[in-house]
Amino acid sequence: MRLNELLGIEFPFIQGGMANIATAEFAAAVSNAGALGLIGAGGMSPEVFQDSIRRCRTLTEKPFGVNIMLMHPQVEQLAAIAAQEKVAVVTTGAGDPARFIPAWKESGAKVFPVIPAVALAKVVARAGADAVIAEGTESGGHVGELTTMALVPQVADAVDIPVIAAGGIADGRQLLAAYALGAIGAQVGTCLLVSEECPIHENYKKAVLKAKDRDTVVTGRSVDAPVRILRNQMSREYLAREKAGADRMELEHYTLGSLRRAVFDGDTKTGSLMAGQVAGMLHEIKPLRQIFEELNSGCAKRLAELEL
Repeated sequence: MRLNELLGIEFPFIQGGMANIATAEFAAAVSNAGALGLIGAGGMSPEVFQDSIRRCRTLTEKPFGVNIMLMHPQVEQLAAIAAQEKVAVVTTGAGDPARFIPAWKESGAKVFPVIPAVALAKVVARAGADAVIAEGTESGGHVGELTTMALVPQVADAVDIPVIAAGGIADGRQLLAAYALGAIGAQVGTCLLVSEECPIHENYKKAVLKAKDRDTVVTGRSVDAPVRILRNQMSREYLAREKAGADRMELEHYTLGSLRRAVFDGDTKTGSLMAGQVAGMLHEIKPLRQIFEELNSGCAKRLAELEL
């Protein structure tokens, strides 16, 4: 079974729950384009989160979901709202959502935790997750250590629930590889940053389009807060201080409000331009539906070539 069949949607793709980017409007646009849109609760208050869910319902009749970062200071309230609003899918990041899974499933939601390692995949599978999103370190934003190529097959072998691949997927060749590794579909984020509908500032989009293969870097590894971003003034200063032994509190001076500066103000110098390693493959702005169609058709084309 492919992810689109599991969710009753057209394409086997979930949009990443990118904080400050995954708005109600963007989630609805993704769902209307045939994939599963997500509202990202990161950076939202419970009131804004609930309003976003209700607003999304006015913008699409298609299924959509939410992403909840478990380190959010008001995670209990966010989790309760997701159950109360009976969203179609709940994805989670940055931790173990086991204590919330029963309420979400009782509300009718499918639960897809994002996991960076086999151990957590096993934990959430035992807790009743419907699938896991195995996210490799190639992805943008908060990352683990394992690559998608190594992580997905190990997770697929370790659990009896479906696996969705994430990290490093921007064209049909990579989607085909994800299927070969044992995934039923993909979560994508970086390739959607350069969609026409994505609400990020034009400067942010241009920075992604300009990026080459080695233009992302991971900050925060030394303080157990690894985040992949595009190289800029902020990343250089951060990494210099990190190398000098700065603690987490000092390093937060560089990251506090930095994503919002990038997304809303177009600050490409001191903003946090979260993006994955596939940024170097992106060269033009396209409508969401075209991105999804090309991922699907590119996968089928490459498979046909391999079968010749």
